[in-house]
Amino acid sequence: MLTRKIKLWDINAHITCRLCSGYLIDATTVTECLHTFCRSCLVKYLEENNTCPTCRIVIHQSHPLQYIGHDRTMQDIVYKLVPGLQEAEMRKQREFYHKLGMEVPGDIKGETCSAKQHLDSHRNGETKADDSSNKETTEEKQEEDNDYHRSDEQVSICLECNSSKLRGLKRKWIRCSAQATVLHLKKFIAKKLNLSSFNELDILCNEEILGKDHTLKFVVVTRWRFKKAPLLLHYRPKMDLL
Repeated sequence: MLTRKIKLWDINAHITCRLCSGYLIDATTVTECLHTFCRSCLVKYLEENNTCPTCRIVIHQSHPLQYIGHDRTMQDIVYKLVPGLQEAEMRKQREFYHKLGMEVPGDIKGETCSAKQHLDSHRNGETKADDSSNKETTEEKQEEDNDYHRSDEQVSICLECNSSKLRGLKRKWIRCSAQATVLHLKKFIAKKLNLSSFNELDILCNEEILGKDHTLKFVVVTRWRFKKAPLLLHYRPKMDLL
């Protein structure tokens, strides 16, 4: 059977970041136009701009960071197409934590081995029907045995209300996975306060509204790096912005 081979440089334009010209790392897509960039590149760019770097469409007049999202599918494609890229990125992250004298998060420790097994299983692009069935059974078993992110790096948070229109939480101190997002916190608060929709809330750190797709790890690194735990976040209804 004849197979067509495509050279990597023929598709580089589709898997590289326009801002840094490197392969996409932590691929993040603008929801308005679906253009994708490295997350760190895009966040840095949007600190002073509110338009897409590629097509210049206005993402949002005042809060463009709320209209971007992690593109897991694109990142998986990049890691599969570029040999050694994921392993190299994990190594850089481990070296970064060692340089700062910080403990390497559990998700980074285990991700390299997991990625290698995943890539090896797809390297030849061939999957038999029986193998597919066995894989589904294995995945279901793994899902049953998971620990619901208890082994993830953990973040301690204090959730304070800074609006008279909402009541404070009975238990404002929580501890959860660093991979949880601001959206998860919105849903948590809305459920505790019996709100009709989590979209009624804004969550702030240092008086700055956080994007719904920001992970707590990202918030700690970019907004709370040199401050002591717990991470202090405030919540308020969106109408307070008017």
